[in-house]
Amino acid sequence: MKSSIFIAILILGNMVYHSLFFYVPWIFPVVHSPRTYCAGICFLSHRQARGKGALLIFVFKTNGTMDEAQRIMELRALLHEHNYNYYVKNAPTISDREFDGLLHELIELEGRHPELYDPNSPTQRVGSDLNNEFVQVVHRYPMLSLANTYNREDVKAFYERVQGGLDGQKFDICCELKFDGLSISLTYEHGSLVRAVTRGDGEKGDDVTANVRTIKTIPLKLKGSGYPDEFEIRGEIIMPWESFERLNAEREAREEPLFANPRNAASGTLKSKNSAVVAERELDAYLYYLLGAELPGDNHYDNLRRAAEWGFKVSDAMRVVSSLDEIYAYIDHWDEARRALPVATDGIVLKVNSLAQQQQLGYTSKTPRWAIAYKFQAERAATTLEKVTFQVGRTGAVTPVANMTPVLLAGTMVKRASLHNEDMIKKLGLHIGDTVYVEKAGEIIPQIVGVDPSSRKDGSEEVRFITHCPECGAPLVRYEGEAAYYCTNTVSCPPQIKGRIEHFISHDAMNIDSIGPETVDDYFNRGLIHDAADLYKLTVDDINGEDGTRERSARKVIKGIEDSRNVPFDRVLYALGIRFVGKVVARTVARNFRSAAAIGHATVEELSAVDGVGDVIAQSIYRYFHDEENLEFVERLRTAGVQMEMGEQDTPQSDALAGKAIVISGVFARHSREEYKAIIEQNGGRNVSSISSKTSFILAGENMGPSKLEKAQKLGVPIVSEQDFLEMIKPQ
Repeated sequence: MKSSIFIAILILGNMVYHSLFFYVPWIFPVVHSPRTYCAGICFLSHRQARGKGALLIFVFKTNGTMDEAQRIMELRALLHEHNYNYYVKNAPTISDREFDGLLHELIELEGRHPELYDPNSPTQRVGSDLNNEFVQVVHRYPMLSLANTYNREDVKAFYERVQGGLDGQKFDICCELKFDGLSISLTYEHGSLVRAVTRGDGEKGDDVTANVRTIKTIPLKLKGSGYPDEFEIRGEIIMPWESFERLNAEREAREEPLFANPRNAASGTLKSKNSAVVAERELDAYLYYLLGAELPGDNHYDNLRRAAEWGFKVSDAMRVVSSLDEIYAYIDHWDEARRALPVATDGIVLKVNSLAQQQQLGYTSKTPRWAIAYKFQAERAATTLEKVTFQVGRTGAVTPVANMTPVLLAGTMVKRASLHNEDMIKKLGLHIGDTVYVEKAGEIIPQIVGVDPSSRKDGSEEVRFITHCPECGAPLVRYEGEAAYYCTNTVSCPPQIKGRIEHFISHDAMNIDSIGPETVDDYFNRGLIHDAADLYKLTVDDINGEDGTRERSARKVIKGIEDSRNVPFDRVLYALGIRFVGKVVARTVARNFRSAAAIGHATVEELSAVDGVGDVIAQSIYRYFHDEENLEFVERLRTAGVQMEMGEQDTPQSDALAGKAIVISGVFARHSREEYKAIIEQNGGRNVSSISSKTSFILAGENMGPSKLEKAQKLGVPIVSEQDFLEMIKPQ
């Protein structure tokens, strides 16, 4: 492909701007000259230059075949556009396969050119399974809360206060959906995302930029033109219902506590120290307020519509109204229609549309006078508690379940609700036959929120937590610091055995999709399998049975089992079902220790030093690999040909840092922290988050944390500068 590359330099007062531009004749045939093209782009990129005596200088760089640097730039632009079409407009212009092909090409090219690193590249959306340390940032504009109301009288009172505050001026109200998530403030400079900060205490919040970059509906680079050189836009980070249901299903399978609603799930996800977790959970975002010195319009609605043109996801449900009756009509509509939305909403936000009038109305010490939130009432139903049953999961955790007389709630029939644990049962004071009040947490998960003791019959049976496993009769135990009770029979309790096998064959683990829960139950009841390792001893004849009618399906099962021997070690580690070890943690631990044998020899301290692995997870991994039955199970899998170490494709590019445990601290000039963590792994080293006597050295940039410096000096851990580190890994 023939093209020309130019560097455009814009001098404006004492400010110098520069940009790299490509002139590709077949893309811009109407442009008479590359100079004209670059001039146009430069002036579009730097609006403030217009009419201010700017000097534009062009430096011709090359003319010829498009090189890899050019291709990187082109791919980034293409992928940003396709991301916008897919995630914001919901109108993809290429197939998923084509998109993945472009993305993989960009990943490969960027890997060959680390000097062209761009934090806003589409490749940064995938996240990192390395640790981020949150820092607090002071908000330029305080993030105040909105006053809440639950009734129309308060809405009317708000409307009348606005009328009085504006001294009879005409005004419009912008009505918006109130999305139920986590408030976020995004700062853009020259069209690029530079910072994302949570609300925090309103004055300052946590810098979660690395995590926010993984959210595909938040643009890393803006589209079009006309946006201010610097501005702030605020919105809500949310978890769609689909993602929420999938996440809770995964947590339920791992017997972890469920998130009560998408808001809690979104908040917990965004505060994760592991941005790969954020990327996997597929958060979404709606933006709802623009701030800055040079906004494009003089009213709230028009500014958001312009923001949509720049690539932000803005709700189409916004309406500008001019009367109280129109506000009521909007509320009535969405109180019903919200149930069909793919995301959770908990109310309506009303804002005075004119920015000048917002300024005139001003603020109280805590809230703006020009806005209010109307909250929807949660739907509640009364029904009868018929009985409480107890379910046993794969880790042995016993969960109480309320079985109720079916009742219609928020459009569906509800007859079961989790009671979670003994503490909840005691808190509610439940008796069989009680009238209980049920709500849907976040409009989806039924939960008992109250009891009517006045309706209780004399002599009714109090609900008590059981003392023995309902499946095998073994005693239950409650460990210190935990709310759940566990069955102590880990060897022969049927639900635990079958649950562990089902986890082992699941899609994210060994992916033996030719076997499902019913098949596991069948094989277990027939005595063919007693644990997951027994799968690798099965034959077609075993599965087929005496009548020979299952041969086709039997061969499919055996093929699926055979294929699972090639599943990479990180997924095998996840498949083992170690408590608290999810997909991301398993991948992180596998990459750091590289084999089951190395993990088995690691101390709790060495495990907890790995980024993303806390003390609780480290102790769980340690206990698993120091249990004789587990070790025997792992060895049987190894003998069967299951991968128990990282493969050649994960082999480091060099051994310059082999065997070294490295802590990163400070801010760097040449590469980002996450880049350096990747470089360490590529050269055989291991990233650790805390300093100990076993730390090889600290890679230190500017503003290294004083506590880390003090600890390093105390333990005699060497401190290596950025330049010395790069020399250390330079090929000899």
